[in-house]
Amino acid sequence: MHLNGEAVKSCTVFAAQADGDEVTTIEGLADGDTLHPMQQAFHECHALQCGYCTPGMVMAAVSLLDEEPNADEAAVREGLEGNLCRCTGYHNIVKAVLSQSGGAK
Repeated sequence: MHLNGEAVKSCTVFAAQADGDEVTTIEGLADGDTLHPMQQAFHECHALQCGYCTPGMVMAAVSLLDEEPNADEAAVREGLEGNLCRCTGYHNIVKAVLSQSGGAK
């Protein structure tokens, strides 16, 4: 999730800690029925498997590209390293994020 615009792990933040703060979850990225560009990229690049890691990966990717819009593959892999994919779908996840990065080759 994003807490005041910064990616944080929702499992390590108590609700009381976020009292009065701006909280954005995966559901808050879309604009009605229109997916956020990163959500669309995950769909188009087949970066969705079981779905366990998807919300964290998408939120981390959005935050990463907000901070580093021209991230290359190494930066994307480092930026997502705190999220675990149980299906080992990292290749397509990285591909999806790179499709939104200005630094993609």
